[in-house]
Amino acid sequence: MSSEYWEQRYQTQDMPWEKGAPSPGLVDFLAANPGLERGTVCVPGCGTGHDAREFAKAGFETFGFDLAPSAIRIASEATAAAGLKASFQLADFLKDEPPQKFDWLFEHTLYCAIQLGEREAYARAAVRWLKPGGIYLAVNYLIADKDGPPFGTTRDEVWQRFSPHFELLSEWVPRSYPNRTNLERMFWWRRIT
Repeated sequence: MSSEYWEQRYQTQDMPWEKGAPSPGLVDFLAANPGLERGTVCVPGCGTGHDAREFAKAGFETFGFDLAPSAIRIASEATAAAGLKASFQLADFLKDEPPQKFDWLFEHTLYCAIQLGEREAYARAAVRWLKPGGIYLAVNYLIADKDGPPFGTTRDEVWQRFSPHFELLSEWVPRSYPNRTNLERMFWWRRIT
């Protein structure tokens, strides 16, 4: 999907993914792991910035990226209004070179939003944007839909796509938004290649 497609969705407020709060799984993960090594975190497909703000609140140096100018504007304004510090900028995560390598990469609803044929480019981008040994934390939406976005995926597909480049440290069913209960799986990976 093009940047124009996503910008139009923001302009018309056709944003069913906008839940008004960060991923519950992320909130719980950060609360359960207060001793995590802080560092830089990249949130690609950051949307209006809820997840980026959650990382910023937890003391991470946070960067959000999106294709839609309206998403970047909303995220920047909401973050400033919340008294938090995070940087937001336009970028195509799949194609662009990262402005820097990151310690953390957080996935939530970007993988399911892209075309199925772009998923290998996503895996390559995750490696490209992360430092060696960096952490890839993902909340994947495990649904069967083929006519997305969102596009479906399975636990097996996620494993096949990311295990060549990442060591799986842990996985679990996270707390989710009400309409996604038991449809998400959270993966905690470390980059090995």
